[in-house]
Amino acid sequence: MTNGKMVYMFTEGNATMRNLLGGKGANLAEMTNLGLPVPQGFTVTTEACTQYYEDGRQINDEIMGQIMEAIDKMEGITGKKFGDKKNPLLVSVRSGARASMPGMMDTILNLGLNEEVVETLAEASGNPRWAWDCYRRFIQMFSDVVMEVGKKYFEELIDKMKADRGVKQDVELTAEDLKELANQFKAEYKEKIGSDFPSDPKEQLMEAVKAVFRSWDNPRANVYRRDNDIPYSWGTAVNVQMMAFGNMGDDCGTGVAFTRDPATGENGLFGEFLTNAQGEDVVAGVRTPMHISEMEQKFPEAFTQFKEVCNTLETHYRDMQDMEFTVEHGKLYMLQTRNGKRTAQAALKIACDLVDEGMRTEEEAVAMIDPRNLDTLLHPQFDAAALKAATPMAKALGASPGAACGKVVFTADDAVEWAARGEKVILVRLETSPEDITGMKSAQGILTVRGGMTSHAAVVARGMGTCCVSGCGDITMDEANKKFTLGGKEFHEGDAISLDGSTGAIYDGIIPTVDATIAGEFGRIMGWADKYRTMKVRTNADTPADAKKARELGAEGIGLCRTEHMSSKATESMHSVR
Repeated sequence: MTNGKMVYMFTEGNATMRNLLGGKGANLAEMTNLGLPVPQGFTVTTEACTQYYEDGRQINDEIMGQIMEAIDKMEGITGKKFGDKKNPLLVSVRSGARASMPGMMDTILNLGLNEEVVETLAEASGNPRWAWDCYRRFIQMFSDVVMEVGKKYFEELIDKMKADRGVKQDVELTAEDLKELANQFKAEYKEKIGSDFPSDPKEQLMEAVKAVFRSWDNPRANVYRRDNDIPYSWGTAVNVQMMAFGNMGDDCGTGVAFTRDPATGENGLFGEFLTNAQGEDVVAGVRTPMHISEMEQKFPEAFTQFKEVCNTLETHYRDMQDMEFTVEHGKLYMLQTRNGKRTAQAALKIACDLVDEGMRTEEEAVAMIDPRNLDTLLHPQFDAAALKAATPMAKALGASPGAACGKVVFTADDAVEWAARGEKVILVRLETSPEDITGMKSAQGILTVRGGMTSHAAVVARGMGTCCVSGCGDITMDEANKKFTLGGKEFHEGDAISLDGSTGAIYDGIIPTVDATIAGEFGRIMGWADKYRTMKVRTNADTPADAKKARELGAEGIGLCRTEHMSSKATESMHSVR
């Protein structure tokens, strides 16, 4: 049997309960305590996830009972009821591990919908398009995430519908189109699963919670954990939250924003926004969003409030924040905050700036830097002269800085296979999905046709320290034949291109690179590290050139020298003289 409390309302938690509530749940509770506009809900703890696996991937009766009690409380808070025809409660179900794992686990939105509820919403809201848009999204997400049908079947149906109607964007489909899509989706579900799509909201919820727990053990999450030293034993929490709708019309929208630029570290609001959309549209890169500044023109009051929230959160957490939010009929709702993923360059600048702003001490600033990320700063950059002489064939969004050049590949599997042969590759995709993570790891750089600075490709690439250029709409992609057209030229698998992740420039062919140097904020952080450290740093060096480079980078002596390497170098030199 389960011991103790496994479900907490947002009002019952705080930021110190991260291990139990996960990062997202703890921060939702903390934002609630700060009086910020958070749609209310509850968190199923990481301990419940561990119990789920101990019980043979089942949710036991006690945990199920606590979830149902929390639903009752949530209905009391919101004044809405699950499955009610007059005032239905719809929720989102999201993962929330104690360590941030963007895009690695699963989300279900609009849970609680069925045929009767969607008709009620369509009539009561006077906005049938919104109601049917929510329902088709829910069927698609539930089928993909919970039942593992696969999103491609549904995307094919959407693409066919758009082609039949002669439109390019989802938002151009009518209420009747979306109703027809929802029926097509349910038919697809029945064909693949062999039973009707579930209509009971409580059954939907329990299956969704199980799916989030299950996603802790999916292949992409396992890869991400290994790369980021996140123990499997931690498990994930599940957050169940009342829906706020960004897709109810042109006075609604959704966005992702950072309090500072995650690529450069510049102090200023950075982010993206979509009108008449839900959050997954932004992070999945399905539509290329507008800059966050455009939100000010569309929703001035919500934008003013949002800037105040940003200031509150950054001051409270004393770090750059990554936030998700929704605007529903001009009203702001905060859905998430967390310490934002950033490039190594940005991490150095942010740490230095926070010291200068009096928010952090020098020692705290040093501790904020992930040593593994510094490795990216020691890698070669494009030769300045060669770069100046080169003409970009296109420019898109510089989503993750750095220089990358290599041979074009079109699938994650090909990236892994080619890299294993010693080839340097650039992964080119319409948009990346979490399933592409192994290929993204193997590639020197990533180029996407769709998506913005907060898309999956951008966020994951920045976390990996991998160069990424996103949202290059000038590319005409032909994935089936492994080729694309850009700048009037057709590129095939194996052709060479170069990417500048700082500027977003894309070049034909290979641009030479040069070694990196320690200067600016890097030098300042390393100076502080030297000031407070107690350990001496020595290098492995077998040749005078190795020793010279190590000295330039701050080594205080040689810790290991392989004489066999010295002799082999001497032999090579003798051969070259002969």
